[in-house]
Order: sequence, then structure tokens, then C-alpha cells
Amino acid sequence: MDRLPAWRAPVVVLVLLLAGCGATSAPGSPAPAGDGVTLRLAYFPNVTHATALVGDRGRIFERVLGDAVDLRVQSFNAGNEAVEAIFNGGIDIAYIGPNPTLNAFIRSNGQAVRIIAGATSGGAFFVVREGIGSAEDLRGRTVASPALGNTQDVALRSWLADQGLRTTAEGGGDVSITPLANADILESFVSGSLDGAWVPEPWATRMVGQGGKVLVDERDLWPDGQYVTTHVIVATSFLERHPDVVARFLRAHAEATDYVNANPLDSRRLVSQGIEAITGSVVVPAVLEAAWPNLTFTVDPIASSLQESAVDAHGLGFLEGYDPDTGLAGIYDLALLNEVLRDAGRPELVQP
Repeated sequence: MDRLPAWRAPVVVLVLLLAGCGATSAPGSPAPAGDGVTLRLAYFPNVTHATALVGDRGRIFERVLGDAVDLRVQSFNAGNEAVEAIFNGGIDIAYIGPNPTLNAFIRSNGQAVRIIAGATSGGAFFVVREGIGSAEDLRGRTVASPALGNTQDVALRSWLADQGLRTTAEGGGDVSITPLANADILESFVSGSLDGAWVPEPWATRMVGQGGKVLVDERDLWPDGQYVTTHVIVATSFLERHPDVVARFLRAHAEATDYVNANPLDSRRLVSQGIEAITGSVVVPAVLEAAWPNLTFTVDPIASSLQESAVDAHGLGFLEGYDPDTGLAGIYDLALLNEVLRDAGRPELVQP
């Protein structure tokens, strides 16, 4: 196919119309005063983190958390960086992909983090240059992913392995994979030093705009096209110390999800502003408009897809210590999210 499939009908979105919230105005009201807790939040400058960008830039987080919570926001390029920040005590809650979350959970023997909500499904593509029409055409070529062992990296390596192509963490094998920041991937693709990359939006659409084409739409690899691209995790220690603040944040996250789904035009404006402020790279409106239908914004973490991600990552040697027998028991804690849904009169999610 020659371009991102923006023509495809969007998959069904779980829209949270919380009680008392209008569909066209930024939701939320100041929460009751708390105890002056500092909440350190992380997200990435990707369209797959649109809920976080809108919640931050639109001040939904700030409004719902209230003055008693000192919200401090940081951005990261890849999940492994955010995981290290959590381990070092520098981050409390993060919007992040599945594979870095798995890494944090396994490395800490199931102690460091909990998944408390979903954020985004879809929005990842393998974009290659013209002349590459199949996996076999990639033999001897160089492609990229945002970081070694991150969500897109594991997806890329797993797909290549399924096609009979070998890769190594050091960049060897039948296809060489180079870890690069998303902005550097685009620059390298334009310069001709990369033949393709498995990237999240808006970088996939931007690569297509620079002469690339979609070789793989990751939605095509999952049942019903549904898989977790971004979910929300919390440091377990923070959850245990401040469950009230986490619950308040989840109300803000749900309202931001509602706003993104109900107000796509304004949400794209906020996302564009946020990405430019963080990366210095301008995302033109046409790019976001093309990328938007490729994403589903939902609080459902789509837990069924995480187990498969764990199996894939383990098979590639990225989850040392993973026990297939015990799996991911304990990685989800949806109790507070279900309180939010219950208070809004919405169906609760099944605790995996």
C-alpha cells in the first residue's frame, strides 16, 4: 500500500462521557484540597500519547488534580528512559508502551509498577522506502526503531522473525536495526541512510509524506485490530502512599480521554503545540489529520494483547526472568479506574 490507511473506518472508540461533563467543553473541576503531594508525570511527544498531551496542554490534569497537588511533567523519547526514571524515583506516573512496562515489571520481580489504565490502541506502522515490497526485499538493508527493546522495536523484530529474517541486538543479522530517536529516524530516512522504520504516529505519516510507504499496519497483526500502544503505569510505592492522588489523576485521565474523542480538532491543535514545544519539530495540521483515524483513545488497557507482547519480547531475549508459568500476575491494578467508571455510571473493566 502507498500511504497510511486513513481511509479505513476507525475502530470503535470507548468514549467516557463522565457524569456532569459536557461533550464539547474541557471537563473537570478542582478536586478537594489534599496534602501537598508532588506528582511527577511522564509522557512522550507522540500522537500515541495524545491523551497526555491534551490533558497537560489543555490543563485538564491541573484542574482536576487541584492546587494541593504539585504536578511536574517531563517528556521522554522512549519507554526505557522513563522506566529508569521510575526506578530512580524520578517519575510517579507515566504514559508508556507495553514492552518497557513488561521490562520494569519483570526486572523488579513484579514489584515496581502497576498498569492502572489504557490510553491508546493502534498508530504504529512499518514504513519503508519505495522499491521495498516484501520482507525479503529488506535483506541486507538498515531499518530503525525508537529504542532497543521498546514497543515498536519488539514488534519490528518479531515481524521480521516471522518472515524468516534474523536480527541481533547489536544491529547484525539479515536486517540491521538501528535504535534512533523518532526525529532522527525521519531525518535519516530523508537523507537516505535508512531504508525504513517501525514508528508510532505522527512519525509514520511524516515518513510517508517524505516518500515512504506502509509495509505493515500493526493493526493487521492483532485480533479485531486492537492492541495496546500506550497505557498508564504508576510506581507501586506511589500508589501505596497516595491512592487518593492516583484516583484523582485517573479522573483527569478519563476526562482527557473523553475530551480527545469528543473534540478532535482542538485536540489535534493541542497535540501539535505540545510536540513542537518538546521537540522543536512542527507537525503540520494535515499530518495530524491523516494520522488521527489510525488511533483509538480508550481507558481500556486491552490486557489480552499484553500477554502476547510478553511472549514476543521473551522470545527475543528482552525479558530475562520472565516466567511463562506465572505470566504477568499482579501487573494490573484497575480498582481505582473502576471506581471512576462506576461513579460515572459506566461499565467496569474486568481485572485481568
